[in-house]
Amino acid sequence: MAHVVIVGAGLGGMPMAYEVKELLGDGDKVTVVGNSATYHFVPSNPWVAVDWRTRAQIEFDVAPCLAKKGIAFDGRGAARVHPAENRLELGDGSSLAYDYLVIATGPKLAFDEVPGLGPQGHTQSVCHIDHAEQAKAEWLRFTQNPGPIVVGAVQGASCFGPAYEFAFIMETDLRRRKLRDKVPMTFVTAEPYIGHLGLGGVGDSKTMLESALRAKHIKWITNAKVVKVENGSMHVVEHDEDGKPKKEHRLPFSYSMMLPAFKGVDAVFGIEGLVNPRGFILIDEHQRNPKYPNVYGVGVCVAIPPVEATPVPTGAPKTGFMIESMVTATAHNIADAVAGRVPSHRATWNAVCLADMGDTGIAFVALPQIPPRNVNWFAEGRWVHLAKVGFEKYFIRKLKKGTTEPFYEKSVMRMMGIKKLKSP
Repeated sequence: MAHVVIVGAGLGGMPMAYEVKELLGDGDKVTVVGNSATYHFVPSNPWVAVDWRTRAQIEFDVAPCLAKKGIAFDGRGAARVHPAENRLELGDGSSLAYDYLVIATGPKLAFDEVPGLGPQGHTQSVCHIDHAEQAKAEWLRFTQNPGPIVVGAVQGASCFGPAYEFAFIMETDLRRRKLRDKVPMTFVTAEPYIGHLGLGGVGDSKTMLESALRAKHIKWITNAKVVKVENGSMHVVEHDEDGKPKKEHRLPFSYSMMLPAFKGVDAVFGIEGLVNPRGFILIDEHQRNPKYPNVYGVGVCVAIPPVEATPVPTGAPKTGFMIESMVTATAHNIADAVAGRVPSHRATWNAVCLADMGDTGIAFVALPQIPPRNVNWFAEGRWVHLAKVGFEKYFIRKLKKGTTEPFYEKSVMRMMGIKKLKSP
């Protein structure tokens, strides 16, 4: 009888539990370890931050949903992984033994790397539901006394889509409130150009996103390194194409949301052979750690090198479809290992994103993520906004019911008119 332990009950951990449980035998056990009793749908956080969604609409209790599928849940959280001992140390000091471990924690948000950054400093965040609720409270206060907005992503960030998304969502909300004329907006990003997205651009993303920002009267600064954030003031150094300081900016703001860089969570940080220097899980082509082959990694917590070198450091994003494919490959590989077979399944390293822009949206598909690509597609339209609304409802329903239907793959195939998404 095998015991599979999954650390993390988020976008990767929940589907992981359902898929691997479905593939294992009746005598095998699956346990999900989380640091919260609830799941919240992270892609909806920008809507929460402007009061377009409530917490209750995107959050639900994890344990009852998992129990319906015969999956155990432990809410004590992970304090430390001990891979040499096949042991997970829990938040209360007790331990949980495993035969196979799947690390699906997501990242630690590195606000501390920029003085004054984050909800404990002077900027807001949409990375967590708690942050989004705080951002909403600040947003509602801001709308009573509007002023300049600075929004974007700092050096080392790897998830740029939500920064663009939130900029356009704020812009739309301000227009609806008849306040847009009172609010200068500046987009600040470590990307070498608008639309780089940590992917070296996708299709015509540069031209289309520049045009969208220009149409909404949002100024931008690229190759930007945020030095520090003070109350109502952000200090930014703009760099040239060689990475040398070009111009210093002091940007006043009344409201700011800046995405941080990511790193590995404390439970794995610094474990030799398991993680890289940033704390991300090292994996092979089958999602296994090379040193500890019964340890797997899925989602944002895995180590993926940047697509290309940039003047200011940027990381590579891990989108929902990529995470979904990691989950499916990992589930099949664990089932193979339990059955005595050699794991052979590989994730499709493809990037897919639906980003809301308030009353329209952008979608991109990069197959594979790293150029040159078989598919390099970027589009804008109201249909993307409607698709994301529908996706939100579907995905939450999917996780509550425990279905393993591959939503991203089916959606992309419909969008692109292709029959099957293949690995590179």
